[in-house]
Parts: sequence; C-alpha cells; structure tokens
Amino acid sequence: MSLSVSRLKALCAVAETGSFAAAARKLGVTQPNVSQQIKKLEQSCGISLFSRQNGQLIATPFCERASESAAQAIQHHEAFETMLKHHGNLAQGHLSIGLGNAVPGMELISKFNKAYPDVTLKVATGSFRKIIRAVLDQTVDVAILPDIPKDPRFRRKVLLNNRVVAIVPVHHRFASMQGLSCSDLLSERLIFRSEGSSTQKVVDRYFRSHNVQPAPLLKLDTREGVYEAVAHDMGVGFVWKTGTGRTEDVQQIDLVDGETSSAEVVFAPKDRQMEVIDAFFGCCVQIKGSARLPGPFPSAGLTPQLAAKGRL
Repeated sequence: MSLSVSRLKALCAVAETGSFAAAARKLGVTQPNVSQQIKKLEQSCGISLFSRQNGQLIATPFCERASESAAQAIQHHEAFETMLKHHGNLAQGHLSIGLGNAVPGMELISKFNKAYPDVTLKVATGSFRKIIRAVLDQTVDVAILPDIPKDPRFRRKVLLNNRVVAIVPVHHRFASMQGLSCSDLLSERLIFRSEGSSTQKVVDRYFRSHNVQPAPLLKLDTREGVYEAVAHDMGVGFVWKTGTGRTEDVQQIDLVDGETSSAEVVFAPKDRQMEVIDAFFGCCVQIKGSARLPGPFPSAGLTPQLAAKGRL
C-alpha cells in the first residue's frame, strides 16, 4: 500500500469539502488528480471511503477515522520538513559543539551566540577520545580540541596555541617559582589524567623526552578531579594553560625544559555542509590570537628569572 503525503492530503480535503472539485481547488491541483488519488486509496484498502448523497461525497465512518489519522500524519510530516529546513541555518537552526577545554572554547561559543542569537546551542564536554568519537558519529556538529592531527576527513582551523602547565597548591614550595624542570617534578608526587586525555598525551611526551616514565600517585578521569586532588595537596598535576580561570587555591607553573605546546583546533567532518558550521568557523577567525599566552622560553629551557638566579 502506497500512502504518499499527496494521497493523504487528497483524502482529508475530500472529507472536508464533500467534492472532488472543491478538494482540487483547495489543494491547487486538478479534479482528475484528486479523484485518482482517492480511487487508488480505495483499491489499496479494499473498501469504499465515500458514499454519494444528494450530489455530495459523504465520508464513511471508516473514512472519518482514517482522515483524522491522515491529518495527524500530514502535520507530523510538515513539522519534520520544517525541522530539516531550519536545522543548520542561522535563522532557527541548531548547533552542537564538543569541548575538551572549557576555555578558550567558551569564548568562541560566546562570540558565536552574540553574532547569531537565534541558533540553539548544545555543548558537550569530555575527554579527547570521547569528543573525537562524538564528531565521527555526528553526535556533535563541530568540536574544539588540542593536538588534532591533520586528517582528510576533517576541515580544521587553528584557534590558538596552548600548552600544558603544572599546577600546585598556592602554599606549595613550588608556588612562587616561574618554571619547573623535569627533575623538580620527579621529586614530587604526581597526578596524571587517564588514558585518552589530550593533556596526558602531552605530559607523557614531555617525560619521554627526558627518558623517564614516572609512576603517578593518582590517575583521574576529569580535569576537575585533578584540580581537587592538587588543591588538597595530594601532588603536582597538569592542565592546559587556558583550561580554567581557577586561581584561588592552585598555582599554574610552566615546564621549562621541554615542549608542552599544542594548537587548539576547531574541526568538523568535511561532509557536514551546514550554514551554522561555516559561521562558527568564521567566528574562529575573529578570536584567533586573542587569548595571548606568554611566548616560548629561551632554547636553553630557562625562564629569564631562573637564568638570573643561575638555576641550572
């Protein structure tokens, strides 16, 4: 049985108007078109839908129930068409965004929202691995993550350069230092992120460059867990420089004798052609470089302050 929308509309129109001619005028089609649609419906159902009384088509009890269901089906179909039409546009569209770091992602989202206030936003946060998976299965439309490799499946744009730093409690003996070396870190208990974290990938790379593989006191799934553990003086943790603005109970300190920087990248599948994604990438251009981080340290791996103290 073929139940096209045009056939359902013909059924409702004839039931409402009582004639093929009036139904055709209502629908903007020819009278033979309407009568043919009703004939095919009756053949499919094996039942008469209308009876003639005084030159008017009267819906049978079955037809009355069928036309009510048909009207609901048409309404749902039109709502679905509207949703498809508006999804992804800048008038009444939707955009879902995946974030690994709340900052600087929220700055970009804020700029987009101010520029396109009619777009409904949904933000998902999680580990590097979780957000990558969400982009690939299209749970999110676009994402912002550090250290995204060039991949032919993605369109990408660098938002800014970021780097991993150590964090310690504000009363810690390291808190007043401008930078920490690998040997400094190895003298302390360490708190790592779990596997799949972009932060931990950089930390592992840093220690590998020094030919060491320290065993952490804790491995935690979330950035917030690392902050809480550090704030409670359980050890030295690691976060992205722009990962948060939290400063009341922890102090960020740069790592001075290794490379911990990475590009924060906006990316989306190339095959997702949505007006809202294009606009989001456009806002990325507006803030690129606005979140200014301190420049790289001298090649010897020392901050000017440490060099002045003769700390080698």
